Amino acid sequence: MVAGEIPEQYLDGYTRLLTEVTATGRRLTRAELESRRALGERAADAGHGLRALVSAHLAAARSVRPDSPGSADSTLAAVQQVVDALAEGYERAQRLAVRREEAARREFIDDLLYGRSDLGRLAQRAERFGLHLSHTHAVAVARGPAAYDEGDPVPRRVEQALLARFGDREVLLTTKDGLLVCVAPGQRGEILPAFARQARAATGGGRVAIGRPQPGPGGVVQSYEEARSALELAARLGLDDPVLRAADLLVYPVLTRDRQAMADLVQAVLGPLTAARGGAEPQLATLAAYFDSGCVAAQAARRLSLSVRALAYRLQRIHQLTGVDPTDPAHRYTLQTAVIGARLLDWPAQPL
Repeated sequence: MVAGEIPEQYLDGYTRLLTEVTATGRRLTRAELESRRALGERAADAGHGLRALVSAHLAAARSVRPDSPGSADSTLAAVQQVVDALAEGYERAQRLAVRREEAARREFIDDLLYGRSDLGRLAQRAERFGLHLSHTHAVAVARGPAAYDEGDPVPRRVEQALLARFGDREVLLTTKDGLLVCVAPGQRGEILPAFARQARAATGGGRVAIGRPQPGPGGVVQSYEEARSALELAARLGLDDPVLRAADLLVYPVLTRDRQAMADLVQAVLGPLTAARGGAEPQLATLAAYFDSGCVAAQAARRLSLSVRALAYRLQRIHQLTGVDPTDPAHRYTLQTAVIGARLLDWPAQPL
């Protein structure tokens, strides 16, 4: 925008003020400077560029002719004060606009991930941020060694990497409760794995969980909840995978859907282990290592830093206490399901 495109209202009284200052040699008053700041704010709110605004004032200043060389200094000083005041007001308006934009974005993200807003209105607001909620979306979350806010270096680094590759449309990267969160179109299957790589690199090896693609305005919050639940399940079960997919963990929510039934199973099958020396915890660790190793005794023994003979003795002792043989395929499913239930219910640390 060139100087001539700035409306006259943003130069209101400017040449008259310069003429008076040039004649008297005085400095601008506080009220006069504040009026210029207000004009700078109004120009910013109206969408006029600061460069064009300054150019218009400099061009107008050329029409003021000093009567003497000394008065030229007063004119230049006044122009400098006016330009400083305009720029200050302009920047003040921009900072306020940024804060409003950040607040609107944060409110939208909270409503999007918690599903608290009317879905129709939420879909309309989402278009402002490049999301079309009538389509299918998937969400990934990443947890690092620290809690992250949206303006932190780690989220910015991940966002810049994603935007450089995929552009700024249809991908939303934010933070929630200290986690990195990425929302992507469900049909763009390459985006969330790329987010996982970037997030793990930026967080120094953090863990990422990816929810399933879900349709419609409520799909984002469903996928987000799945991803968060996957992180929590991995922590409870001691899973080592750096990148988790909710689709691969669907069996665990099924197992815990009837909590009381699972608690009864754990109590009935594993309850006798509390009578073992050291309590149930060492026996549970033995069973978990054995099952996680595919029931290969040598591999399980290495995980536990035991000899194969010592592992065999522990498994035999578990058989004696529970009446269920971990090495018998007919008994294995019941025992392994009970061990998974104990992990999910945090037993024996938490009473059933």
